[in-house]
Amino acid sequence: MASQESIGIKFLFGGLSCMGAAVVSNPVDVLKTRFQIHGEGIDSKSLGLVNGTIKIIKNEGISAMYKGLSPSLLREATYSTLRMGGYDVIKNYFIDSNGKTNLLSKVTSGAVSGALGACITSPTDLIKVRMQASSKGVKYESISSAFKEIIAREGIKGLWKGVGPTTQRAALLTASQIPSYDHIKHMILDHGIIKVDGLQVHIVSSIFAGLIASITTSPVDLVKTRIMNQPFDSNGVGLIYKSSFDCFKKTFQNEGISGLYKGFLPNWFRIGPHTIVTFILYEYLRKVSGIKPI
Repeated sequence: MASQESIGIKFLFGGLSCMGAAVVSNPVDVLKTRFQIHGEGIDSKSLGLVNGTIKIIKNEGISAMYKGLSPSLLREATYSTLRMGGYDVIKNYFIDSNGKTNLLSKVTSGAVSGALGACITSPTDLIKVRMQASSKGVKYESISSAFKEIIAREGIKGLWKGVGPTTQRAALLTASQIPSYDHIKHMILDHGIIKVDGLQVHIVSSIFAGLIASITTSPVDLVKTRIMNQPFDSNGVGLIYKSSFDCFKKTFQNEGISGLYKGFLPNWFRIGPHTIVTFILYEYLRKVSGIKPI
């Protein structure tokens, strides 16, 4: 394939690589969601990582670990296509005369592309969270039935419940994940720690990027999950939390600082492998298509 870089191809490859990563990480995503809603507002026993997995499989079957996969793939095909491709496009505006981009510019590019992507595609995340959170059978029969049911019960605006924390999380995630991978990779290469831009440096850089993203986004991710999963009255008003700040405040008051990091381990176990698979696939697709690496 010609080496001419195509903006459209970068968007496509970004979405495809994240969809592949979503298939790998979905079981941990289900576990993370259950952790985050476990013990809301009460002093509950800690749900262990292994015990939680065993409990879900025992009560709901192994297929429960892949609840929400369809909306997850749809979300990656839309949201991640926009954030991954958008990062490259926005970052190009900050390239200096030496062909370099500083860290602040990379973080800004990630925050903007992540926020825009999440705001537009928030309904897919809402459906994914509700399907994964349900421990009583199937929440919705399909993605289309989910859209219809939410619109019928909560109106069109119901599809964008939790859009605030969703957008905040996406801005933080993309601002920490892609720029940290980008920056760490080039630091390693520039200092000769690893001399070849290949699989080894991609894995090392993505491991650090996944950890940084997990630490940064866990509290906002928890708030997003609880806002989306709470019951609502006939007017679409949340029965537990009035806003993202209210959720943050109540979680901190009832569960302490550790409550804001409930689900951190499964969140890290999800973002870690997700990040590794994403960047390995993304870099590979760019390479075989003649597009320069990140």
